[in-house]
Amino acid sequence: MNTQYKKGVLELCVLSMLKRQDWYGYEISEYLSKRIDIADGTVYPILRKLKSDGLVTTYLSEESGGPPRKYYSLTELGKSTYDADRTDYLKFAKTVESLLKENKDDKD
Repeated sequence: MNTQYKKGVLELCVLSMLKRQDWYGYEISEYLSKRIDIADGTVYPILRKLKSDGLVTTYLSEESGGPPRKYYSLTELGKSTYDADRTDYLKFAKTVESLLKENKDDKD
């Protein structure tokens, strides 16, 4: 798949995951890599950007006696940004799908 397609939606995918629940970085990366072909380390720059933009906050949690994990949680700004971006993306995707369907019978 074209790398540019993925780059445009990965941030939205991460926001979508965090809208449902808090996740830690490795968990996000593993979840996405099972569904979208992404390189190792792709998610961490996105998480840093989201934090820098004020869309997520982090906290440490110790579970099962292991080392603390850094969890990511959506801020109120992150939730509203996700909602707006989701609406925009779905509208855009419908438009693209419609355009592609118009051309499905075209001969090259």
